[in-house]
Amino acid sequence: MSALSEAAATEHLVTPRPQLRTARSRPFALTVRALGPVALLALWWVASATGLLTPDVLASPAEVLRAVGELWGNGQLPDALTTSLTRSGIGLLFGLAAGLVLGITTGFTRLGDELLDSSLQTLRTIPFLALVPLFMVWFGINETAKILLIAVATTFPMYVSTSSGVRNTDPKLVEAMRSFGMSRLAVVREVVLPGALPSLLAGLRLSMTLSVIALIAAEEINATAGIGYLMSQAQSYARTDILAVCILIYGLLGLAADIVVRLLERVLMPWRSPQGGTR
Repeated sequence: MSALSEAAATEHLVTPRPQLRTARSRPFALTVRALGPVALLALWWVASATGLLTPDVLASPAEVLRAVGELWGNGQLPDALTTSLTRSGIGLLFGLAAGLVLGITTGFTRLGDELLDSSLQTLRTIPFLALVPLFMVWFGINETAKILLIAVATTFPMYVSTSSGVRNTDPKLVEAMRSFGMSRLAVVREVVLPGALPSLLAGLRLSMTLSVIALIAAEEINATAGIGYLMSQAQSYARTDILAVCILIYGLLGLAADIVVRLLERVLMPWRSPQGGTR
């Protein structure tokens, strides 16, 4: 082909322009993330100040702050937080441990998959809220029922994520490690779990979020302490300021759980690029 023909053939081609992420500073990213909550808070304040929101519907931000000071001053809020966090934390630990063991068993062994997966998938479709009356019959209204409800709710997200991550491990890599004499336990510890780490962290994020949701349901089981107890007391006296405090605390607990997992991702997987950059 002549030089003239080559020039004619490439005349209408467009030079590729790869889209690269634009680096953002940490303060700028934090400011952008804060815009949504700040806007909601401003809207809430304006609606309360103009009378669109009356105290019997929802207390104003100033009244909510006064309620926080009242509850903290008399010791109710610290005690409730300690009780609720203990319930949620213990239930979450049990759920994560059960989900991790079951996920490794079904994802790494054919026998475990054939014996357990169909049953676990069936149980996974049962809403954990439907178990509240049954747990009250089985375990009464003590702490055991509350903790087990949270454990059940957090088991299945961890199980599904772990099983999926383990199944996606390169079988050739596993076979190579086995050929070097590594035991099954060593292969799981040194090869399978590190390879499944992204899935494990995704399951952890879902389970931690669900632990807060399950905590709300668990504290409806005749609680005498905790954030749920504060809510039931506030409902009896129509204290919308205390109700708003409890709702905000539940939301902050969910946000804190997500932040913890994000920090773990940065520590355990530093090679992953930060999400949300401009393209």
